[in-house]
Amino acid sequence: MSPMNPNSKISEIESAFPEQAPELRWPLLVDRANHQSLSPAEYRTIWKNCFSKWNVEDDGPIPIWIPSRDHLQTSNVTKWQKELGIETYEGFHRWTTRHRAEFWEQAIRRLGIQLRTPAEQTLDVSQGIPQTAWLPGATLNIAESCFQADQSAIAIISQKPGGPLRKQTFGELRCRSNQVANSLVDAGFEVGDSLAVVMPMTDWSIAIYLGILMAGCNVVSIADSFAPPEIATRLELADAKAVFTYDHQNRAGRQLPLFRKVIQATDARCIVLATDDCVSVDLREQDLDWTEFLVDRSEFEPVTCTVNETINILFSSGTTGTPKAIPWSQLTPIKCAIDGYCHQNIQPGDVCAWPTNLGWMMGPWLIFASLINRATIALYEDVPMGSGFGKFVEEAKVTMLGVVPTIVKAWQASKKMEAFDWSSIKVFSSTGESSQADTMVYLSSLANIKPIIEYCGGTEIGGGYVSSVVALPNFPAAFNTPAVGIDFVLIESDQHDTQTKPRAIPGDEGEVFLIPPSIGLSSRLINRDHFQTYFEGTPTVNGLPHLRRHGDYFRRFISRLGSIFVAGGRADDTMNLGGIKISSAEIERVLNQVDGIIETAAVSHSQKGGPDRLYIFAVADPSNGAVTDEVNATTASASPASETTEPNAALLSKMNKAIKSQLNPLFKIDSVQIVDSMPRTSSGKVMRRKLRDQIS
Repeated sequence: MSPMNPNSKISEIESAFPEQAPELRWPLLVDRANHQSLSPAEYRTIWKNCFSKWNVEDDGPIPIWIPSRDHLQTSNVTKWQKELGIETYEGFHRWTTRHRAEFWEQAIRRLGIQLRTPAEQTLDVSQGIPQTAWLPGATLNIAESCFQADQSAIAIISQKPGGPLRKQTFGELRCRSNQVANSLVDAGFEVGDSLAVVMPMTDWSIAIYLGILMAGCNVVSIADSFAPPEIATRLELADAKAVFTYDHQNRAGRQLPLFRKVIQATDARCIVLATDDCVSVDLREQDLDWTEFLVDRSEFEPVTCTVNETINILFSSGTTGTPKAIPWSQLTPIKCAIDGYCHQNIQPGDVCAWPTNLGWMMGPWLIFASLINRATIALYEDVPMGSGFGKFVEEAKVTMLGVVPTIVKAWQASKKMEAFDWSSIKVFSSTGESSQADTMVYLSSLANIKPIIEYCGGTEIGGGYVSSVVALPNFPAAFNTPAVGIDFVLIESDQHDTQTKPRAIPGDEGEVFLIPPSIGLSSRLINRDHFQTYFEGTPTVNGLPHLRRHGDYFRRFISRLGSIFVAGGRADDTMNLGGIKISSAEIERVLNQVDGIIETAAVSHSQKGGPDRLYIFAVADPSNGAVTDEVNATTASASPASETTEPNAALLSKMNKAIKSQLNPLFKIDSVQIVDSMPRTSSGKVMRRKLRDQIS
């Protein structure tokens, strides 16, 4: 018997239900379609047919997923709101922000956070909102709260390309972490020392991370993709006493040096793990092979800490040339875990995968959001682009898969992930850059239409401020709620300035200002004035004296299924290149050193979602003929009919080499344009928005 052709298969599914409101019909169609073997293209056809009469102008964006009664009954937030006697999710969120102390008290109990000394109170704002104190008097070591699951339950599933799945229990992970903590004490490190981790996400890197915390030290998180100068900057800012790293990395069939990069950046002691069978590099006199460092003692009493003691120093670019060094406290993981509980709906026994790195906040987030919620972390030790990753997701039975939209675009182009059974996935989550609706519809269909939790926040927040929940309809490339325990207002940029601090009127579009306080929000910066960075000069809204500056630009839309939020990029000069935040100033600092260049301005633009594209405007030195000759030569050789030929190809190549070698090899400049001068404000600041207008 020949298989049913795609058109008749779609017709059979669609004809099973009479015409009715599309938001009621769509879940029924999805349920029936899930019993068929449909391609993403077929799911998309059924979706478009179902909502063909939906008037976007009047009804708002089209949903991709609508919760059923069963979904609502198994949702963490729905269970919580029912216990409180609150009828709607919207009412629940209002409760989390109007009764903040009570919300966080309940959150801490639900998560089972292990406090050694109870707090004197939950929330103290007697010194003002910017100096909010959470759980004053309490002591704990947050690493202990990561081991509450049954010790025989699986904590980590990992795999190297072509290798078998490796499983590690919570008990085994705890023993490994204890070994690391004992080894740190034996090696002479002291409570409060900063220890850098420059390594990919592996089962050992997680044990190292937790072992450092158990010993009362703090982790300095540095992405392994950074070039030596950027590694050096971060090590210096954090005053790192030592560095954990691998000898090399195996990525997409290539062997990439890692230890060699680190020793170009620092003279500090390195503790070096072997990626393969044994360490493949020559160590310096001060360095330690992992096998020399690690002691065979698996019992350790975690160091007791106050709530404000640092566990992790992470880095986020602002609008100057030096990254902000942001300390996470013992309480920040509570924000990670409650976000995972409420937004990604992580439950005991779930398997959580998110291709990430300890140098990006989502690496530590994944550790805490998974382990504190008694779920499993799934780690694939290679790039997530090929069939190996797709097979890993299937075999590990991943239930929550996190992505960066760039990854999904690659899957959509290659279609490689369509060969795998991802039916175990209950929810996707996306962060790091703006999404595109078409890409997110494709992603949802890879798991037979599942919700995608868009998640936006920051390192200085410890998680998200706007997200989605599975208790509400889900819209592709949009958010359906502020994060639990926090709220924000949108203010047009011309309604406020840092000098006059006028009263501002919130609207449906504008720059994001957070309404503090919340656990997770940073209270200090290592190398900046915290109050000046986040609070000074912020506007007054509805009697709220201390809004907190964030810098994102958002729009609010009203759908017939509820309010949704859509990201509009950054309101300041920070950009997001492939999931890595960096400021214009950092890029310009490197490019201004290129021979023949007087000044540069870096601006970013994303036309249809996805990662920001990097454009450079440059002022050439008229006394240096090299740049002028290069420009003239490439312009003369370009075809007049070609609109895609880069007229400054030689300069573009030179600048790309500079940022790849001095900042990050993953960065790429799309275009360079020579200008006579930069547009400036009366105070002399470059008006990057005017430059951005030239490329939009």
